[in-house]
Amino acid sequence: MAERDVPVLIAGGSLVGLSAAMLLGYHGVKSLVVEHHRGTAIHPRAAQVTQRTMEILREVGIERIVRSRSEEQFVQDGAIMAVESLAGRELAFFIANLNEGIRDVSPSERVFISQSLLEPLLKSRAEALGAELRFGTDLVSCEQHEDEVTAVTRDRASGQQQTVRAAYLIAADGAHSGIRSHLGIGMRGRGTFSKSVTIYFHADVAPLLRGRNLSVIYVNHPELRGFIRVEKPFDSGFLAINALGDPAHPQTDVATGLTPERCVDLVRLALGAPDLPVTVDTVMPWNAEATIADRMQDGRIFLAGDAAHVMPPNGGFGGNTGVQDAHNLAWKLALVLNGSAGAPLLSTYEEERRPVGVFTTEQAYSRYVTRTAPYLGTDGIEPVANDLEVELGYVYSSAAICVEPGSPAHEHPRESKGRPGTRAPHHWLDREGERISTLDLFGHPFVLLAAGSGAAWCEAARTVARNAHVDIDVHRIGAGGLLDPERGFEAAYGLDPEGAVIVRPDGFVGWRARSRGAAVVQELQRAFKVLRCLQ
Repeated sequence: MAERDVPVLIAGGSLVGLSAAMLLGYHGVKSLVVEHHRGTAIHPRAAQVTQRTMEILREVGIERIVRSRSEEQFVQDGAIMAVESLAGRELAFFIANLNEGIRDVSPSERVFISQSLLEPLLKSRAEALGAELRFGTDLVSCEQHEDEVTAVTRDRASGQQQTVRAAYLIAADGAHSGIRSHLGIGMRGRGTFSKSVTIYFHADVAPLLRGRNLSVIYVNHPELRGFIRVEKPFDSGFLAINALGDPAHPQTDVATGLTPERCVDLVRLALGAPDLPVTVDTVMPWNAEATIADRMQDGRIFLAGDAAHVMPPNGGFGGNTGVQDAHNLAWKLALVLNGSAGAPLLSTYEEERRPVGVFTTEQAYSRYVTRTAPYLGTDGIEPVANDLEVELGYVYSSAAICVEPGSPAHEHPRESKGRPGTRAPHHWLDREGERISTLDLFGHPFVLLAAGSGAAWCEAARTVARNAHVDIDVHRIGAGGLLDPERGFEAAYGLDPEGAVIVRPDGFVGWRARSRGAAVVQELQRAFKVLRCLQ
């Protein structure tokens, strides 16, 4: 049997696994991805990409091409609304314009792009950054030891097996994760509440849109509950169905016994066009559920994406949460592998990401109940939070954050103001005549941003980082060609003119000094130990 050594093995080569490979490569870590399917997604599947995920794609250099492909596929800035049928009565607008009122918080915008178009872009970038991708390959078994994980893979075409030894394993193998089951990690939450289906179809939908720009169309018909998405040139799309029949006592097993003829009837019903010619391309069954893994780490193995948390598609949070799992984990693995951080840094992955998974899963469930399944009842569900708070407002509290007293679990991004544990705020700057976001300064190393009179922090950071072997970029706003034309940086980050922050490689604030203290060097020495989980 052939043998192979690799720093990180990734099980699963879909959205999250490809993102993990890409982000590890961005941090200089080689990975091997094994994926059962013979290629990337062939069905559209998940489509909404949040601002935070777009910021991550901006970081690795593919935001523009993702936006370009999105514009080829969907009209931008569409609405999310509810109708009785597409041709019939309008019931409610949940979001009138996908990006209305949110452009001030990020240099990036929300887009819709199908997984079948996004995954090849992730694949290409991951390979360019050094990842090895093996499609049509199964992970047969895995065992972890004190200093490595040993796995056996099998090529589906040839049957050839290979032993892979990796320092770490990322399980991005989906909602039915075999690795999670092998580790005996349980799932808890709301369980499965619908055996749903997605019907992919072709039909001339354009006249039914009546010029409306609609991104997601919830259908609340007396005989059907689900949602529609339509692609350019408005002659194809899909209908996801969660329930049929009496809205108060619905049939939630939609998949069993579904015939092609019945699928055509259901599409026509949702569209409100009983005589419209409809061609059904394929039908995909899936379970609507809201569950989260009891743990996201087991020694050298980490769960990410649907392997760690499964949520209904309402809100479009599932895939985005998985990409953000990978973003949180990649830089930590890189620093531990190259010896720049202590192994306890890896324990902060679960410490930081599992609460996000719990909150986001509950928010998706609340949207499912209020938009699609009121029969489930609203007792005991979380109030529907503002989408920006879900997408950008989660707050980390872990051993890798210099947490300030009174930090909340979630905070609107307009209110976080550089609080440690929150995503560093977006603010427009001028760098040698080019307009950039503060977010464009983050990514590879730690970054110290000092206010205009914070030169002492900059000098001390360079000294401490050099002595502690920390890779860090140091910027003083208003100096070195980095200007603040709007004069709002200090307010955006909650700083006095002599204050400073340190931003982690994932763009989250790890430490903040609102003003200059008496012991600048000692304070930074302490901060760097905390951020890298060193004693």
